[in-house]
Amino acid sequence: MVSFDKLAAKLIPHYSHFKVKERLLFTGHSHQAWPDEAFEGLKEAFLTAADEVDYKWSAAFEKTDILRQYLRRFYDDPDGHYGLSQSTHDLIIRWLSSFDLKNKPRIITTDSEFYSIGRQMKRLEEEGMEIVRIPALPLDGFSERFKKVINDRTAAALISHVYFNSSLINEEISDVAEISREFDVPLLIDDYHGTNVVPFSIRKHNMEDCYFLIGGYKYLQWGEGNCFLRYPSDCSLRPVITGWFSAFETLDQPQGNKVRYNSGENRFFGATYDPSSQFRAAGVVHFFEENALTPKILHQDYQQKTAYLKQQFENLDLNPEYIKLKHQYPIERNGGFIAFTTPKAGEIRAELKKHDIYTDSRSDILRFGPAPYITSSQIDKAMDVLGKITKQLFRE
Repeated sequence: MVSFDKLAAKLIPHYSHFKVKERLLFTGHSHQAWPDEAFEGLKEAFLTAADEVDYKWSAAFEKTDILRQYLRRFYDDPDGHYGLSQSTHDLIIRWLSSFDLKNKPRIITTDSEFYSIGRQMKRLEEEGMEIVRIPALPLDGFSERFKKVINDRTAAALISHVYFNSSLINEEISDVAEISREFDVPLLIDDYHGTNVVPFSIRKHNMEDCYFLIGGYKYLQWGEGNCFLRYPSDCSLRPVITGWFSAFETLDQPQGNKVRYNSGENRFFGATYDPSSQFRAAGVVHFFEENALTPKILHQDYQQKTAYLKQQFENLDLNPEYIKLKHQYPIERNGGFIAFTTPKAGEIRAELKKHDIYTDSRSDILRFGPAPYITSSQIDKAMDVLGKITKQLFRE
């Protein structure tokens, strides 16, 4: 038994609905299993709506506050505001609509952003925006590359903390924040692949004036519908794309001629939404706290499991022309999953699924994400099957 198996053995019984013992769920970087307590949260959402009808919103907002407090603790960020939305894309659009893109048409990003940013940047580029994509690699020297392209025509910058296509950590985001500050350019950090995996103190890194994108679908185990934009407490942005919930607290007051934005957490709020996911997520928060799944424990677990998975893959000694590791950086610079490159990523994924091994692929990238409930024996089996499938597909 490997050291991390002790935690997995403790957790497995609490994920009975997702059958994490019977299936090999290596989609931890995309969609983690939900603990059984999440199901209790969904039932609570239904019963609250049945009992309270239209007065359910106060209970829903209380659940959202539980999620906000969890994020404030994770990011060591007691004063930050966390605006809720159903997806990170919704938040990106509202945030971008706050800026003068006509007179400042340049947006800086990277060549390794997830589709929520990457696709939107490409479409804006088609409409005449000046999109500058900095190479994500090599990791070292990123801030220097950033400094070369920022100027007074820059409206905003959007970059990842952990890249979705490699799991590599951008360790220079605080340097990028300092450069952005010099040019008075708002900086948004996509931390979807960092939250609950790579501990990060906003205070210690002096990034209180920055914006962070956070999603609950992956490592938080909160499921869909729990995305947040972290923004400074003194934020005065007025997004053009705005919903009536942004003034929810003052709807009973005269609205005046100018659109009003409430202070606090609602500046980037949208409109009516399904709050059941917040009940579900609050149940998960309670489960994590009961089981002492702290940022330190989780980070250690991901480091150990990704290192073990990487070693087991290397032991297969497969032809690198068939499949290889996406990068050779040390595991300390890697997030919560291992990425492989292979010309048959989609085919391998489909064959793995036939063996009840769940993972995902994007173009030529195959990703394995070992969640806290994954055991060493499951990793051993997954790598053994991966090796056999790869040899079969390439007819070795």
